[in-house]
Amino acid sequence: MNIVDVGSGPPLVLVPGIQGRWEWMKPAVEALARRCRVLTFSLADETSSGAPFDPARGFDSYVEQIREALDQAGIPEATICGVSYGSLIAAAFAARHPERTAALIVVSGIPPSWKPDRRVLFYLQAPRLLTPLFYVASLRLYREIAAATPGVLNGIRAAAGHGFRAATHTFSPTKMARRVRMLESLDLDRELKGVLSPALVITGDSALERVVPVPLTREYLRLWPQARAATLPNTGHLGLITKPAEFAQLVVPFVNEAAGTMASRRRIG
Repeated sequence: MNIVDVGSGPPLVLVPGIQGRWEWMKPAVEALARRCRVLTFSLADETSSGAPFDPARGFDSYVEQIREALDQAGIPEATICGVSYGSLIAAAFAARHPERTAALIVVSGIPPSWKPDRRVLFYLQAPRLLTPLFYVASLRLYREIAAATPGVLNGIRAAAGHGFRAATHTFSPTKMARRVRMLESLDLDRELKGVLSPALVITGDSALERVVPVPLTREYLRLWPQARAATLPNTGHLGLITKPAEFAQLVVPFVNEAAGTMASRRRIG
């Protein structure tokens, strides 16, 4: 399995969103790696991941990929952070492997109650054929990018950087559609209610979030009374990319706290 293992400090696993490629999160990986040991990877059915994927197990293959990454890196437990669709993967891992979850972070995540809206159902009809329309629709994210990077030229540079990463590490529309359909047969709401790990739920500003509405992500606060909420100002869905340093400032103290708690438990035990 091909994993990215960078930085030093308390371990953090970063699970990508529905496009499946870790490279889209590279600014966040670099910012976090200055103060944490970051593990990340592309989802198991991506050719570049080198990970086993069993179509019969579907979504569960992604969940087990986290365990395999920890085993390969020799890490007993870590904070698990899921981005967007990856939040469901991270949360399912925490529910199934609490002994290996120091803490859990959800970033602009879809909750287990999420159902495809009309726009998503439209793309699911013919994902490959409708890919050009998907790219055009993605232009709606420019407002968020511009808000995070004041100045016209800065906004254009930031948008170009994100576009370059997306173009050079392309997504598969058919795999994205399959990942959505995988959720239809799952009852994650009941399973995720059992998560007892410390949790942090991060969203952007409601006015800028154009992918997963903030109230949807905050449903995790209903599932987990122990969870904390945090907002990354002047961002929407792409905050970990458009403001990676600020994202790290939210995440790293929480990771450090979780690592300290786990170390104390081991000493007492």
